[in-house]
Order: sequence, then C-alpha cells, then structure tokens
Amino acid sequence: MKTDAQTRRRADAHVARERDAHTHGPAYAQVARVGPLALVLVLSVLAPGRLTAQQDSRIAEARDVIRRLVESYGVSGHEGPVRETVIRLLPDWANPTIDSAGNVHVRVGRGAPLVVFVAHLDEIGFVVTAIRDDGQLELRRRGGFFTSLYEGEPALVHTAHGVVPAVFTPRDSVGPSPRRTPPVPLVGGRPDTAASGFRVDPGTGSHAGTDSLGIRVGDAITMPKQYVSLAGNRATGRSFDDRVGCAAQILALRRLDSRRLRHSVLFIFSTREEVGLEGARFAAQRLGGEPIRVHALDTFVSSDAPLEIKTFANALVGRGAVARAVDNSSVTPPALVDSLAALARARRIPLQIGTTNGGNDGSTFTRFGVPDVAIGWPLRYSHSPAEVIDLADLLALADLTRAIAEAW
Repeated sequence: MKTDAQTRRRADAHVARERDAHTHGPAYAQVARVGPLALVLVLSVLAPGRLTAQQDSRIAEARDVIRRLVESYGVSGHEGPVRETVIRLLPDWANPTIDSAGNVHVRVGRGAPLVVFVAHLDEIGFVVTAIRDDGQLELRRRGGFFTSLYEGEPALVHTAHGVVPAVFTPRDSVGPSPRRTPPVPLVGGRPDTAASGFRVDPGTGSHAGTDSLGIRVGDAITMPKQYVSLAGNRATGRSFDDRVGCAAQILALRRLDSRRLRHSVLFIFSTREEVGLEGARFAAQRLGGEPIRVHALDTFVSSDAPLEIKTFANALVGRGAVARAVDNSSVTPPALVDSLAALARARRIPLQIGTTNGGNDGSTFTRFGVPDVAIGWPLRYSHSPAEVIDLADLLALADLTRAIAEAW
C-alpha cells in the first residue's frame, strides 16, 4: 500500500517529467520513462552538433559538392558552366553522355526494368532582349520569381567572352502609380513605351559602349551568388533549386553499389526545367514507356518560414527528405508513397511526406504511363537570392536515391 509521501514523490516526479518534456521536446519525454541510460544514449544521437567522424566526413563532402554547384552559373538555356561542373564531380567510373537538348545522362546497371532519376541543371534568371540607346539592357525573365528582389542589386551579364558586371536598376514605377516621371528614352531612335520596366545598366551610357563590351541580345543575366555556411549544417545562397537535387544524384552515384543493382538505372541532369520542363520532356519522348518509374529530385517549396501559413507544404528544414505526394503537375499513386515510406524506414532514412506548389520534371513521363514518384528536400525562401537548406536533408535525399536504385 502506497503512503501519502510515496504518492507525493510520484506526483512530483511526474510533474518534473512533464516540465522537462515541455522544455526538451517529445523525445525527452519518451526516454525519460525508461531510465537514465536510455536518456544518455538517445540524447547522444539527437543532440545537435554531435556527429560521428563518418557523419562529419559526409557533411564535408556534401558541402563541397553543393558549394561548387551553387557557385556555377546556368540560367535556363545557358546551362553550360554548371553542366561542366556536374561532369567533373561525377565518380571516375561514370560515362556521362549529353543529348541534343543538353541533358547529361549517366546509366548504371543492365537489363530491365529501367528506373529513372532526374534533377534539373538550370536556375532562374534573365536574358537580354534589347540594347537601348542609353546603353541599358531590356530583359526577359527565365523562370518564375519576383523581380522586385533584384532591384538595385549587382548584376552579371554572361557574354560569349566572359562576365560583365552591371546593376539591376530600380524600376520607375511599382504598380499603376509611378514614383517619378523620367524623360522618355529611345530604343532604335523611337520612343520606348516600356520605359517603366526592369533593366540592367552596365554603366556605358550608350548603345555603342555596351556593344563594345561584347554584350549581345540573348545573353544570360544573373545576380552574383555565393554559397554561405550558416549555423550548424544550414546554408544560404541562390539556386539551391535544383542544385541540391543534382548534388544528391552525384552523392548517390559515388556510393552506389552496382553489384546490388538488379536492373538498369538512368540518372538525368536536365535542362530548361524552369521554363517549361523542356529538357525532361525531350528525354521522356525518347524513353517513352520504357521506365517503370521516374523519380524527379526537386525542391519541396516549404512553408517552414516565419511568415508562412503552416497548413500547407509544412515540411520542416532539417527533418529529412520529402516525398512530394501532390504538386501542381502530378499526383503520386498512394501505394507508391507507402512503399517509398517503408523503404525509408527500413534504411533508417528520415522522410517527410507532403504536398506543395510547383511542378517537376517527372510529370513529363506520365503521358507515357510512367508513374512519377517525386522526392526532394524542404527549402526556405524558394527562388529568392537567399534560399536556405540543411545539409542533413541533402544527405537524406542522397541516401534515399541510392536506396531506391539498389532496393526498389
């Protein structure tokens, strides 16, 4: 029979556990009930910053790969520099080929069936549409994003002879009300009725001066970018969409055990995704209904950000890869989502499941009867100059890609 003192001690212990669970999270609550030894073991795994030597090595490798990809440029239709970087980062045994759409193909294994992975090389940006009489450049967007994020920022014009520095000029109006009324400039000697648009200024002051820099209509324009490490395993930069997908494919290929493959696997690094999935569409037409599945590796545009509503696309940064069950371009068959989740559990790979906006390259295969099982990682501030990722999510995506290739 319990005494009043024993009852009070048990009640006090329960209150303490509940207080600690509130402070430290549900994992603490689970292990606190099974004693101090379990608590030590679990917290040694969960504590941030405590990585094994092997994990440290893998994080360092992932950081090197994604940094080199992010710092390579490749606006849609101008993917040459990043394509060269991808080829340099592939394992020595890989035998990459390039098709007429500019896609990079790496095939592993032999025989049927065929499983396809695809991640896109290109990034959002601009192209030059005209050179004005005042030397400034008219632009067209390549991809969907808010151009206001670029106003008053440095610019780079990627010419056939090298990179020319310039500036994204603030627009003369925002919405219907102009902030000021500038003189109407000329294009080809005629009044420019689009004078309130978005432009780039290389600082020449004349059409001839800009022409002398080697700038031509059709040249790509970007903002300068750099991979920047944040606290822990977080990083910020521009074009993580879809350089993380490319990095995951490269990391998976480096560790893929071809002896475990019972079929053929094709890794595609595609072009012009941001302007209509054009590279993947070309590849899908060539492959037709041959693949049994396609896995697009692309951004999961997450609501894990301070100002976002958490009822949609709420995959948390740092909690692992994401299965895109539904997006604007495709719906993954529920049985395949369940099978993917079972594979991730068996391999102890953290996996989230969610719905998000946007499309993915895999949807171009569905017209041929090929299921699209898109996977990705949570990204904050998508298509901005300061996207945010967690390298642990990149490793989870690479591990999931390898597991699918070897065991599914």
